[in-house]
Amino acid sequence: MPDTPISVVHNEPAARFEAMVDGQLCVAAYRRSPGVVDLNHTGVPRALEGRGIAAALVQQALAWAETEGLAVRPSCSYVRVYLRRHPELSVRQAD
Repeated sequence: MPDTPISVVHNEPAARFEAMVDGQLCVAAYRRSPGVVDLNHTGVPRALEGRGIAAALVQQALAWAETEGLAVRPSCSYVRVYLRRHPELSVRQAD
């Protein structure tokens, strides 16, 4: 885990959450449709893995989905694993 918090921004025109870490772009991409957000890709460069970056991106995406009243479709394998590891989250999942 890095010593400094990971700064995540929502790049709505690109339909993704982003973090620049050590000059490298990390993303959690989505596709939005009426009432649903499909979290379909999480990407962190291999050199940055294990630092909690993907988790920070997914946390922000899930918080946004809840604020927007969207059900979540976790088509990204990382997002599915994250949700299994955090059963305490009250994420409304899409069919």
